[in-house]
Amino acid sequence: MQESATKATRRSFLQTAATTGAAAMAPMFIPASVLGRNGAVAPSERVIVAGIGIGRRGGYDLSCFLPQKDVQFVAVADIKKKRQGEVKAIVDKHYGNEKCETYRDFRDVLDRSDIDAVLIATGPNWHATAAMTAAKAGKDMYCEKPVTKNISQSLILADTMRRTGRIFQAGTQRRNLPHFAFACELARTGKLGKLKRVYAHPAGMQALMSGWLVPETAPDPDVVDWDMYLGPAAWRPYNPKLLDGFNFEKGGGFVGAFNGGGVLEWGSHCVDLCQWAVDDCLPPVEYNAPKNGELMARYENGTELIFREKGWIPLGSCPVRFEGETGWVEAGDSGKMVLSSPELLAGRDVEEIGGYPATFHVRDFLDCVKTRRQPRGNAQAACNAHIACHAANIALTLDRTVNFDNATNSFVNDEAANRLRSEALREPWRL
Repeated sequence: MQESATKATRRSFLQTAATTGAAAMAPMFIPASVLGRNGAVAPSERVIVAGIGIGRRGGYDLSCFLPQKDVQFVAVADIKKKRQGEVKAIVDKHYGNEKCETYRDFRDVLDRSDIDAVLIATGPNWHATAAMTAAKAGKDMYCEKPVTKNISQSLILADTMRRTGRIFQAGTQRRNLPHFAFACELARTGKLGKLKRVYAHPAGMQALMSGWLVPETAPDPDVVDWDMYLGPAAWRPYNPKLLDGFNFEKGGGFVGAFNGGGVLEWGSHCVDLCQWAVDDCLPPVEYNAPKNGELMARYENGTELIFREKGWIPLGSCPVRFEGETGWVEAGDSGKMVLSSPELLAGRDVEEIGGYPATFHVRDFLDCVKTRRQPRGNAQAACNAHIACHAANIALTLDRTVNFDNATNSFVNDEAANRLRSEALREPWRL
């Protein structure tokens, strides 16, 4: 939480007032909420948060931030005028005032010195660019996934957070759910024996690219800022179907231009869990073309990462399976685990929380903003998991084996694969 070096902020004023003596201040009445009494959090302990691109997923994230007593949500930036008003109404109703400010350009939010952190819930096209711009502006961030569109962005993102010292939490909320955490612990700590295979279920393996939809007349920028929506992506004509979510209609596939490929959407969750199971090590070094519904990647130590189109035991969405020489475990969004042996529990009672809620992940982020420790979904962990997904997408696109060198962050003797590590960005959004 940053304070200006040249002038007193609201927080430093309160702290100074508390130490200058009662005589100078009396008989001023100070509300209990300012002092942090009656369950309120004192202003000096609050995390001041703003939103960038709060749509459907962002609206859910917002509902997890607002109940936190140490959060003060003060502003929202969105390219849609209507959405600005909708978010403002939600925030103002929660606080019982009309103080939430609205902006069209997210850089106006980042210019505010009173804001500590931002919730980035734009479309995936903007995640990395917005996050790195926020970091350079001195803000911490909770950023929805997928957080990058390619390997190059993943590396730059991790490096930016490392250099700036900002707290970055990817929206991989399953890292803060007890049963997923325990399953990963079993794999990571050798309780399953030497780890042989980790399985991710990316819910489909398609290398979809995005063409142009039928051009339509763009609305006034005050209503929808199409140019800002495109941001770093290549220019294309306005079509409202490209504004929200994914569009898989023939000739329109949203994924390629704005997301980063078919494996990445769910892979940024389930592959992320596999990466946690292998102790967040560097990504696999070999990726093979799909065969019989599976794409096999191999880590340097020989452990295999299997991207599998179909799940196993019905445990809900985003299932993962970890296999060792002496045991295995599966977990999914139902909140349940299935173990090869009940002895793996070792008497522990693992709480079952279904539906993959983000509240615990948001709380982890806020605590880290205050303590400056790294959150579970930190930038380096997200970088490694996303590189694994991007490299798998490249093997899928080329329909052949590719080999990745983690020392050089490039594919070995493979010009075609290396060309797919990055993409040109529109001005002025180069990283």
